[in-house]
Amino acid sequence: MEWIKASVSTASKGIEPLTGRLYGIGITGVEIEDTEDYKRFLEQHKQYWDYIDEGLLDKKNDVRVIFYVSKNAFGLETLVLARETIAALKELDTNGEFGSLEISLESINEEDWAENWKKYFKTMPVGEKILIRPEWEQAADGGGRTVFVVNPGMTFGTGTHESTRMCICALETYIKEGTRVLDLGCGSGILSVISLLLGAKSAVAVDIDPNCEKVAYENALRNGIKKDDYTVYSGNIITDDELKSKIGGGFDIVVANIVADVIIAIAPDIKQYLKNDGVFICSGIIDFREAQTAKALLDSGLEIINIRREGEWSAIAAKLCQELKSSSS
Repeated sequence: MEWIKASVSTASKGIEPLTGRLYGIGITGVEIEDTEDYKRFLEQHKQYWDYIDEGLLDKKNDVRVIFYVSKNAFGLETLVLARETIAALKELDTNGEFGSLEISLESINEEDWAENWKKYFKTMPVGEKILIRPEWEQAADGGGRTVFVVNPGMTFGTGTHESTRMCICALETYIKEGTRVLDLGCGSGILSVISLLLGAKSAVAVDIDPNCEKVAYENALRNGIKKDDYTVYSGNIITDDELKSKIGGGFDIVVANIVADVIIAIAPDIKQYLKNDGVFICSGIIDFREAQTAKALLDSGLEIINIRREGEWSAIAAKLCQELKSSSS
């Protein structure tokens, strides 16, 4: 099996939050390279100085968190999810204490990223109604399924990941004619565009990665979605009050396929986006964070109506508690 080595540049203060977030998306085996550790070792064991690169002690504190993923569809999807997770962490690091948080890949060139998708990403059915087809594969009979054509580029969202599949299944359950959908952390736009294909009246999508805005609009166009029915914003949904104002409220469904930390952070704000009888679908939750995420939703005035599990991942559907519905009506 071929592997991809990913190295993330950080700082000593960034090790714990970075590895914690990687662990939260299923990346549990990491290596940590910290030049300060080497320097401390050399100060305590000066007999080894003759055997060490003289440039090491001249370096500033260079810290890297390294992890490996398999060079296949799942590994590439994991890498994209890691990029978005790290981008979200960078937004939270307002003081720059966590370092540059830049990712370098040893066995795959940045410019070859999109081409690698084409080798591993194939047409696949999801749920009961959807068939996901990469743009570069020949059109085939959907067999009664609604076909979603996608080119994810360098954004998260092909449908191969368990968290995405569970979101699509939940959307099949809850979308009705006239539904308005808000997609938080939209990536390629897969969930919001599929919502429209399933019959939603309109959708708004948001992602912290500016590249996602262009990719989501392109995927909407590939699937015959009119711009009047689909709006994509780029920005930080946690800290940007102007963005929150643009998004507005009154959505029948809010879907967030992100990571547990971000879901927990946005949980108190979900009420402002939902209609009284609306549904919040959240996924990207590694199994050991399920209970913590569910508690955050309950503490924010939501009640759990369904939990789906696939592999090590969970997806939760929740609605406003009855008490809150009564007080807001």
